[in-house]
Amino acid sequence: MTKKAAKIVYQTEKYGLRGEFGEILLHIAIRQVYETLPAVSKIYYKSAVNETVKGFDAVHVVRKDGDLELWIGETKFYENITRAVYDVSKEVVDHLETDYLRSEFILIKNKIDPTWSEAEALNKLLHENTSLDSVFKQACIPILLTYDSDVVGVSESDNEEYREKIKVEMRDAYANLRGKINHEYENRFNQYFPLVVHVIFVPLKEKKQLIAALDARLKALQL
Repeated sequence: MTKKAAKIVYQTEKYGLRGEFGEILLHIAIRQVYETLPAVSKIYYKSAVNETVKGFDAVHVVRKDGDLELWIGETKFYENITRAVYDVSKEVVDHLETDYLRSEFILIKNKIDPTWSEAEALNKLLHENTSLDSVFKQACIPILLTYDSDVVGVSESDNEEYREKIKVEMRDAYANLRGKINHEYENRFNQYFPLVVHVIFVPLKEKKQLIAALDARLKALQL
């Protein structure tokens, strides 16, 4: 699957400006950290070279206390954390509109492998007769944001001072993100945000350095 993703990324010269790298990082992060199972990875379903697939950047599941938990992820592969927070907050709320969710659930169901062990449970959860309140009780949103970090950019060693500064930087970004999502959602729906959000920050010295490293690694997979 990773080899197929690599080939898709490099079918366009604009790969460094698009979101596929972020989607791959999100996929890896939630698989490794939270032991999720991928239900649909949209990068594998592009039908045209320059096609940008709208919707959630990851659709995974986790078995929790005997129930199936739906993980619908968002990512921003950005240099600027303020812009990343602003854009992802608006996108998260946009994607929780009823009409959008119902349309997205249909698309997801059409991509589920019927032989997959969790296919029946996920199809049931996403069925049109299942209320969104019920879905929200069994869903969460993992968010992965990359950004060029002021701390990483000037630090030469991994010491206590560095770790404390990076914690402060990420706490500030998290507080901004949490406040922005809550504000956007309450303004739109006149109620509190109903879902658990798992936030993954990837502070970088320079985004372009990560692109170069991913570029070398993914191109090697095509050989």
